[in-house]
Amino acid sequence: MGIVWFGFLLLLLSQVTLEQIEPLSSAEERESLLELRASLGLRSKEWPRKPDPCLIWVGITCQNGRVVGINISGFRRTRIGRRNPQFAVDALANFTLLQTFNASNFVLSGPIPDWFGLSLPSLRVLDLRFCSIVDAIPSTLGNLTNLTGLYLSDNNLIGNVPGTLGQLLALSVLDLSRNSLTGSVPASFAFLSNLSSLDLSANFLSGAVPTGIGTLSRLQYLNLSNNGLASLPAQLGGLASLVDLDLSENSFVGVGLPLDLTGLRNLRRMILANSMLSGVLPGRLFSDSLQFLVLRQNNFSGSLPVELWSLPRLSFLDVSANNFSGLLPNSSSAANNATVAVLNISHNKFYGGLTPALRRFAFVDLSSNYFEGKVLDFMRNVSLDINCLQNATNQRSTVKCASFYAERGLSFDNFGRPNTTKPPAAAKSSGKSNKTKIILAAVLGGVGLIAILVFLLVLLLLCARKRGNSNQRGNGVGPAPVGSSPPNPGVPIDFPNVGDSFTYHQLLQATGDFNDANLIKHGHTGDFFNGVLESGIPIVIKRIDTRSAKKEAYLSELDFFNKVSHQRFVPLLGHCFENENEKFLVYKRTPNGDLSNCLYYKNTSEDGTSQSLDWITRLKIATGAAEALSYLHHECVPPIVHRDIQASSILLDDKYEVRLGSLSEVCAQEADIHQSKITRFLRLPQSSEQGTSGSSTSICAYDVYCFGKVLLELVTGKLGMSAASEAEVKEWFDQILPCISMYDKELVTKIVDPSMVVDEDFLEEIWAISIVARSCLNPKPSRRPPMRYVLKALENPLKVVREENSSSARLRATSSRGSWNATLFGSWRQSSSDVTVTPAASGTKLERASSLKLSGTTGSQSQGSFHNGGGEISSSRRRHSKEIFPEPSGVHDVERLELQ
Repeated sequence: MGIVWFGFLLLLLSQVTLEQIEPLSSAEERESLLELRASLGLRSKEWPRKPDPCLIWVGITCQNGRVVGINISGFRRTRIGRRNPQFAVDALANFTLLQTFNASNFVLSGPIPDWFGLSLPSLRVLDLRFCSIVDAIPSTLGNLTNLTGLYLSDNNLIGNVPGTLGQLLALSVLDLSRNSLTGSVPASFAFLSNLSSLDLSANFLSGAVPTGIGTLSRLQYLNLSNNGLASLPAQLGGLASLVDLDLSENSFVGVGLPLDLTGLRNLRRMILANSMLSGVLPGRLFSDSLQFLVLRQNNFSGSLPVELWSLPRLSFLDVSANNFSGLLPNSSSAANNATVAVLNISHNKFYGGLTPALRRFAFVDLSSNYFEGKVLDFMRNVSLDINCLQNATNQRSTVKCASFYAERGLSFDNFGRPNTTKPPAAAKSSGKSNKTKIILAAVLGGVGLIAILVFLLVLLLLCARKRGNSNQRGNGVGPAPVGSSPPNPGVPIDFPNVGDSFTYHQLLQATGDFNDANLIKHGHTGDFFNGVLESGIPIVIKRIDTRSAKKEAYLSELDFFNKVSHQRFVPLLGHCFENENEKFLVYKRTPNGDLSNCLYYKNTSEDGTSQSLDWITRLKIATGAAEALSYLHHECVPPIVHRDIQASSILLDDKYEVRLGSLSEVCAQEADIHQSKITRFLRLPQSSEQGTSGSSTSICAYDVYCFGKVLLELVTGKLGMSAASEAEVKEWFDQILPCISMYDKELVTKIVDPSMVVDEDFLEEIWAISIVARSCLNPKPSRRPPMRYVLKALENPLKVVREENSSSARLRATSSRGSWNATLFGSWRQSSSDVTVTPAASGTKLERASSLKLSGTTGSQSQGSFHNGGGEISSSRRRHSKEIFPEPSGVHDVERLELQ
């Protein structure tokens, strides 16, 4: 009997083998494969010429002697093919029975051809991820009615998502993520009834999500994150099959929680981070299947629903950076539901005592709340900073805690300090004791008053001396770089979540054993090498010698990528920590390198002479860098400071989109409000060095200052100044700044990069950007504009100069104190009192106005002299001035109107 079964199995195996090795029967398809090999530059190692393609070629699948599948994913091109990789696949049109085409991780520079949707009727799976594809998605793809999987993520696709994709009724997976698609989500997607996975994340989509998306009953994975979507239909709550939902990084302003989630009975993972949501969370909102919930960086208020604490499968809960308040649940029954979980409720307004309900969480972040009482004995792996706890360090002051509790009509235990009421036995001697205390207090008070007066006198003398030295220094603009090393990450970094883990052998192979030919530069934290992964992805590897570089640098960078996800930063692909003394970080290579290397380039199409980037591209680069810094300063909680802004840290992709790099110096912002208030009260002169290391305002302002130097590099074409020494920068400013005046556009022509062809319209933009740069270079950090206003100015450069130089527009700006334009020029006006420069050529107009100057006062808001985001003029005194930028007399009239 066993022999019979053995023979039967041999027969089956022989039939399968015969079917698999059936040779290619179509001569036309054989020639097409050879043509495809030549056009794509494939190596003979995978596709040799002589053996039959169906028998031995890698990635070729045949049925009945015909090609039904082509997979070139991760193939390497020949040396000639790598020189000019094209989307040259015309030969595919001859494979009429082709069902799958997979070219993921294979560079296909160029657009998807229109004939794809017309000549491949049998195609079921099209996978073009990480292929460097450009331009728009052709609408003809809607004709591939047999398609079940369409993967176009991680490319450079632009334009609208074609509505014809709604014709792909058999489609199960649609992935268009991480491109530059614009417009709205097509309403035709409601017809994709078989769709199980939809990923449109990391694009520029806007508007409302179509109601019909909520009818896709088979949808299990929905990712709409990192777009600009404004609203969601309530019908999304009816997606009964949905398992994973990510709606983070959108613009759902003021709409409250956009959906009723009670119908999502299979939902396990939900992310709604940083989407500007508000309102109160209902009590019964989430199903018991929920395991992972992130609501951080929104504007939710009220208490956290009690039901949320007792979800049986919840293993990760992050509601940090909201306005939640209230008490923790007091029952310990919730502690028995789980043993390993993560809880982050930091940066809210929770108060009261710590309770046993926290026992279910293995890792807890309670920082920046108002918890009082004692730390419980069982609490481990917990962050308790900035609370009102008794037996913990780095807590809020008693005054702040008592004020918070008093506003809510609650009692506060004053950190549990013992009662100061005297016992009855001591009452008899209280009279004598009080007299002694009064005498002692009077003596100490007198001594203290004398000491304060002496201290103030010394400070006044120092002020006078420093002002004298400051006047002698002249044009001493610019702060010294921050000298402190970045802090250690506050929590352990989850390395598996920070990119992929590469082996040391992979990196050796990618860089040719770290050959000097692949060395890009020696950075201050490590050496940078070009490389190509085996899959064909071009990369940059930073090799860090931990014996000479600070370990905290690369840990801070990993912590940054662990917490921050934004398209304006260089993509981190992974890391390698196999070696004890060497660590490696792997980034995706940007085709155009950095700004310091591509501002000027060889003109290969003509005579090989050197050319420079046009003004439109330069302004695009400046706006992209400002967007990245604005995100760090104003959208991260707490703010993040880059600390290494220069031309070499601004990386550029093939479309000159900015991908900010050099992230080893980033650090979280730590405010020092009290010191700045005291400094302001005493009117101490704050040097540029003080300004970079003191308050939150000053540290962020250091990035603004460095960005101002980059702006001047783009205007003048003089590279290297953003990384130059203070002496070189001062000499450079002496030449450049006299030619930047908001009252004379023609002066700027003396400093414009002569290699740029500039017409009249562009000259006005260059003039405006020069004025913005000058505002960023204010030597007093507190008077530099915040990056969000700099970004607005770069997005509207003509508005900068046209509104400021029009009297009627100036009146409008005065009436709108919250405008970015008014704020920017509030900073500009005050900057003129800080820098003394002799004009290169004095005109009659400037001479007449030189005796008129407006003396402004600083506002109370951080990042500069602003009040509620606008520049508010508070004084109309006139004084003599030597500035190159005197205030015109018309401004005083505006000021009087504002004060009325």
